[in-house]
Amino acid sequence: MSKWKFYEIKDGKLSRKRKECPKCGAGVFMAEHADRRSCGRCGYTEFKKQH
Repeated sequence: MSKWKFYEIKDGKLSRKRKECPKCGAGVFMAEHADRRSCGRCGYTEFKKQH
């Protein structure tokens, strides 16, 4: 598993694949679940809208 799995480079620009935690700041990414995003560091959770 690569340590660069949350980033990709497109057209010479860095792109982040996952959302960063708004409480913890840069470099702390939120886990993607089927119904929510959550931060493993502080526990912040955002629920996804269900259609």
